[in-house]
Amino acid sequence: MRLTTKGRFAVTAMIDLGLRQHSGPVTLAAISERQNISLSYLEQLFGRLRRHELVNSVRGPGGGYLLARLARNITVADIVLAVDEPLDSTQCGGKRNCQVGHNGRSGKCMTHELWATLNRKVVDFLDSVSLQDLVDEERMRQLEESTRQQRKTVKLVPRGDVSVMSS
Repeated sequence: MRLTTKGRFAVTAMIDLGLRQHSGPVTLAAISERQNISLSYLEQLFGRLRRHELVNSVRGPGGGYLLARLARNITVADIVLAVDEPLDSTQCGGKRNCQVGHNGRSGKCMTHELWATLNRKVVDFLDSVSLQDLVDEERMRQLEESTRQQRKTVKLVPRGDVSVMSS
């Protein structure tokens, strides 16, 4: 698993889809506009997400994309693995009995286990976070932002009356 812009954009687009799919298929053009991600880039990402059976496409008028499974059954690791190459932080490319040349010398990769453990921990963490977790967090953030905005427009009057200020 590599942590790249592809993975970040794919997770962002999947959160957008998860937030809106209850209204029916979501178009990539709408996701592109809301998330400021190139439409052609989204088309590439969603092709990969579809091949990995994370999304389904609906053709025709009113078409777009839907999640192929429940959001709670899709992990961030699933999404990132669908659009990126496998992650490997080791210098040797993940080979168990590796020999790495450095400054013209050959020798055992002394940090292999360190980086291999990092790889496993990253995958484990991303596998522990579901798309539903991220959708719920975003809904909560949007609700808090909406509440903050409403408070800005409401002026409390000493008599206990509440009046709305015009913007």
